[in-house]
Amino acid sequence: MIRLRELSAAERGDWLRLIRTQNIGPITFYQLVQRFGSAEEAMRQAPAYAKASGRKRQFTIAKNDMIEAELDAGARFGAQLVCSCEPSYPAPLRHIPDAPPILWVKGSLALFEKTIIAIVGARNASSVGRHMAQQLASELGASGIVIASGLARGIDGVAHQASLATGTIAVVAGGIDIVYPPEHETLTAEIAERGTLIAESPMGYQPQGRDFPKRNRIISGLSMGVVVVEAAARSGTLITARLAGEQGREVLAVPGSPLDPRCAGTNQLLRDGASLVTSADDILELLQGITKRFTEPEQMVLLDNAPADFSEKERKNIAREITTALSFTPIHRDILLREIDAPAPLIMDALLDLVLTGVAEEQGGGQFCLAPNLSS
Repeated sequence: MIRLRELSAAERGDWLRLIRTQNIGPITFYQLVQRFGSAEEAMRQAPAYAKASGRKRQFTIAKNDMIEAELDAGARFGAQLVCSCEPSYPAPLRHIPDAPPILWVKGSLALFEKTIIAIVGARNASSVGRHMAQQLASELGASGIVIASGLARGIDGVAHQASLATGTIAVVAGGIDIVYPPEHETLTAEIAERGTLIAESPMGYQPQGRDFPKRNRIISGLSMGVVVVEAAARSGTLITARLAGEQGREVLAVPGSPLDPRCAGTNQLLRDGASLVTSADDILELLQGITKRFTEPEQMVLLDNAPADFSEKERKNIAREITTALSFTPIHRDILLREIDAPAPLIMDALLDLVLTGVAEEQGGGQFCLAPNLSS
């Protein structure tokens, strides 16, 4: 368990340093903090596991000067570092399994306290799609709903622009100080001034293709529901919709012409059970029927520690099973939990040991694989 509380500046620095350590993703981060009691203690003790394993690959904590440089850059940019155990962190996002341990935030933290709906869609959106996104965002905003999106070209940009006056949150894949795409420089500045910009990546980081699915999980995780306005049959937008479903969020879609390939994905979502949206009223009506709200416990509820009554031999057997199941192609931890016949806490405890000893590593989106330079 991780207690919800305000951290000191030094503790925030520890959280940042631990999550910036190579091969440490959100799931491994939380397990480390849970096992050792704090990020500081995890950084003090975890390297001993790698050293004791005798493997050539060592577990090396991120350099402190690199962290100081990032903190200084964040301060110069006017961004705040918010950790997932702190009250100012968005409550809905805290409830997803791989919630970002830290967020860089520029703008209003108060928007996190309101009901948030994501509007996402095609970058090469049609005129009709852009008009629909604009109408939905402006009408939902007028009703007190905050609009979240990914600041991409097309539908995302339209949704942000239409909700600037009422509240908009832009989740970026790169550093919070990096403008992407370049044509959204003015819009990005306006959101930072009148809305909220958030990023998980380090300051100054240029986004790459693999970073956008990680960003998408934040968009859906922030929100009560995700509205898709135009999406091709294979598109990043559908990743956001899929993640929303996995996170227990509402998935909504605007129907489109069967002759337009930009609508193939949205129409498929509707066939798969997404809620039909033809106006903002459809979304508002759906929200009224949602009784689930994200109540805040006193602690972040994680997987319990591995039961103490398992012998060392049994633990080693589970570790071997996990190593056999893993390959150099990442798979989601939920697959391991389903396929290995053992209690989930024991599996995750063994997986953490494999990461610490250089056998496995965590990739984005809660996925794990064998370490590329695995050697015994």
